[in-house]
Amino acid sequence: MEDLVAARLQMALSLGFHIIFSCIGMTMPVLMAFSEWRWLRTGKQVYLDVTKAWSKGVAIFFAVGAVSGTVLSFELGLLWPEFMKHAGAIIGMPFSWEGTAFFVEAIALGVFLYGWNRLNKWVHWISGVVVGISGVLSGIFVVAANAWMNSPSGFDWVDGKAVNIDPVKAMFNDAWLSQSIHMTLAAFVATSFAVAGVHAFLLLKNRTNTFHHEAVRSALIFGAVAAILQPISGDFSAKFVAKNQPGKLAAMEALYKTSKPAGLVIGGIPNDKEQKVDYAIHIPKLLSYLAHGDFTAEVTGLDKIPKDEQPPVLVPHIAFQLMVACGTVLALAGMLYIIFSYKWQYILFKRWWLTFIAFTTPLGFIAVEAGWTVTEVGRQPWIIFGVMRTKDAVSSMPGLQYSFFLITGVYILLTFILIRLMRRQIKTVPELYESAKS
Repeated sequence: MEDLVAARLQMALSLGFHIIFSCIGMTMPVLMAFSEWRWLRTGKQVYLDVTKAWSKGVAIFFAVGAVSGTVLSFELGLLWPEFMKHAGAIIGMPFSWEGTAFFVEAIALGVFLYGWNRLNKWVHWISGVVVGISGVLSGIFVVAANAWMNSPSGFDWVDGKAVNIDPVKAMFNDAWLSQSIHMTLAAFVATSFAVAGVHAFLLLKNRTNTFHHEAVRSALIFGAVAAILQPISGDFSAKFVAKNQPGKLAAMEALYKTSKPAGLVIGGIPNDKEQKVDYAIHIPKLLSYLAHGDFTAEVTGLDKIPKDEQPPVLVPHIAFQLMVACGTVLALAGMLYIIFSYKWQYILFKRWWLTFIAFTTPLGFIAVEAGWTVTEVGRQPWIIFGVMRTKDAVSSMPGLQYSFFLITGVYILLTFILIRLMRRQIKTVPELYESAKS
């Protein structure tokens, strides 16, 4: 296995594994704090039970996420030494702040988990709020570092070296806001619908179970709002990419030739040989509007990107289509939930609705994985866009394929441990929770 391929596969595996825990770490503490707040306001036991059940899940995911995150941090230096040699001093600030947020989150989570019946109720709730805020900030800081790789700033590149470094400008680069908003919403969509889906599946076995019903409702409050807002943030991100990374947009849309106006492609399989998209639906002029806000605007195709700087097309295009498809289904589910909550609440107990929500369980995380695939593969051949190529940043250490196999084994082991722990946790949830108890 070629070293560059092995390094990229290992990084893809690590990021793909860890991003799930990052999303959960950004979202679950917020859901947990929200549920406890509802208990404090209403005194209903069901909200307290939901909070305690979710807090145990948060602890499990936090522990496994800490392991995968530590592995990932070591991999940056092990696999990409040339990248860290130049980028370390530039993007060290967001990583340092991420570490600070992580430690605050860990301390606050410990207080929350062991503070039951030891702290004032509202003080205990505040500790949960701190866990939620620090979890969200931790994710945003990491995204800021990745955004810098897509929109490098805060330095001058002279004779192959970074000089005149401004870490603040690097951290708050042109891409950080759009990526941070998009990723934060994605985390809430993915996690909230996954939580709602699991509880909906369990609720199908007993639709009088108040515990699962309230868990579904609480999770969907956040999931619905985030899913409806996500297309807006996606439009914001797409316009940024169209302006700053036209090659990535061309790969996402499989736009081989610069077009004025450009049509939107839905589905299809890119055909590099004939430079067209087979089996696709084409909507005239829509890509011009989505990219530039003008139905007659020109959209840059791959023909205007130098051959040695063109990203691959097949993977980003399919990943982008998958992300949009999943996001569309979840946005529809979010809108239906809001409508049903205000107009026809009895539908929320119907079997078909619960089955639909159970079906959405993996869709958010599929969209997240697909979105990160678009971001990373679409940036190729650059590890720092326009500055450093991926092939120039990889380690020259022999035997990287063995490291890949070892890390793969570690993640498989962690997956089995996580599944076992979560199955045990789910079994502790009250099997029958009658409405009278709430």
